[in-house]
Amino acid sequence: ASVSEPAQKCCTENIQPFLTSILEELMGPVSSGFMEVRALFDKEVNEIIQDFQKTNDMTRLKENVDQLMTLPFNSVKMEPCYLKVNLLQELLQDLKSRFKVYHIDFVIQRTQNFMQELMENAVYTFEQLFSPSHQADSAKVATTIEKVKLRVLK
Repeated sequence: ASVSEPAQKCCTENIQPFLTSILEELMGPVSSGFMEVRALFDKEVNEIIQDFQKTNDMTRLKENVDQLMTLPFNSVKMEPCYLKVNLLQELLQDLKSRFKVYHIDFVIQRTQNFMQELMENAVYTFEQLFSPSHQADSAKVATTIEKVKLRVLK
């Protein structure tokens, strides 16, 4: 009871007025990282479509879809997504001194983990909605892949 009132006063005067601007500042790198994840998924699926249109090979299509499933664990391809979030390091340094924010690396790592989870969910959903083995008409496969990609991105 004796701590509650001074703590609430401190939060109301020293933290709450800054929360909106802090969140806006932090969301820039976070949003750009998640947009990069979206762009990477889009690019990879487009490459699958282009490859299939050139080869019309169902076996190769299945291999490409299987390879897409490993995308969340491909550190080289995911690196540009993760780098976008590294900008938080600089932004959080200022918060660290002003508001005693600690564990900056943890915030960045957790954000990158969420990005990887998002990619895992995207490729899993893609695989569930599109199964090359169920595609009888190879003429419609590219269109089907595109529709599934758009559904996943939605």
